[in-house]
Amino acid sequence: MNTSPAIVSIGEPLIEFNRPRDGDGRTWLQGFGGDSQNVAIAAARQGTSAGYLTSLGQDWMGDAFLELWKSEGVDASKVGRHPTAPTGVNFVTHGPAGHKFDYLRRNSAASLMTPADVPKDYIAGAGFLHLSAISQAISETARAACDAAIAAARASGVKVSYDTNLRLRLWDLETARAKIHATIPLCDVALPSLDDSQQLTGLSAAEDIADFYLDLGAPMVALKMGSEGALLALPGRRIRIAPHRIDALDATGAGDTFDGAFLTRLLEGDDPEAAARYANVAAALSTLGYGAVTPIPRREAVLKHL
Repeated sequence: MNTSPAIVSIGEPLIEFNRPRDGDGRTWLQGFGGDSQNVAIAAARQGTSAGYLTSLGQDWMGDAFLELWKSEGVDASKVGRHPTAPTGVNFVTHGPAGHKFDYLRRNSAASLMTPADVPKDYIAGAGFLHLSAISQAISETARAACDAAIAAARASGVKVSYDTNLRLRLWDLETARAKIHATIPLCDVALPSLDDSQQLTGLSAAEDIADFYLDLGAPMVALKMGSEGALLALPGRRIRIAPHRIDALDATGAGDTFDGAFLTRLLEGDDPEAAARYANVAAALSTLGYGAVTPIPRREAVLKHL
């Protein structure tokens, strides 16, 4: 009997402290972040089953994540607890250029994951394995764990989705480019964002970037373009997804919301265009509040705006 969730995500969760732009500069909202766990929660809020693979510290932050996932219906049965390493922390501030991240994550529990921590049978029962370049960047052992997870998925016919999320504080551009470009051919759905991809590919136009990733071997590319919507690219086909206009407050988790919503709709049988349109609305709605997790909309809210 298969007890694996439909979407299994791997990476690092981060306790989030978000400083509102209209606050007094001393008030921080405590929440939850980490791109791959945001995807799991976004998927669960759209009505699918989701699970998370990571390691937490034996601290209040790790306890808080376990309570969060229980309340959200995200399966954490395969999550480890490291006896000494801490759970990572993320600080989010806002300015004219948008949101900015600062971290306390060096030698975190998640960064110490190894291939031995990857439950292959658990992945084998999923519909999608999801990971991001951040999952790979946090350490060499975590990178190897992600490689093992991808190998387990591909060996079992499980589809792989991959977000090229770029954090140059974690690795240099040359290393990131090499690893990301090597991972793209191993995935079934590539989920890049425009700004990251411009740095990674050296290209500026959305169509050229989509072609680049298709040429690397990804059979489907959903390029996220923020306030400009998205571009869905399949071999021989390009579909522009118009932006869902909204007064955005905080886009911290918008791309992750898109990912989780898009994968959910694909698993539920939507064609890629319909899935992208749904995900585009979900991502827009996720910018209406502060923090990565709190504003992620549920299915009912998204459907009202389609």
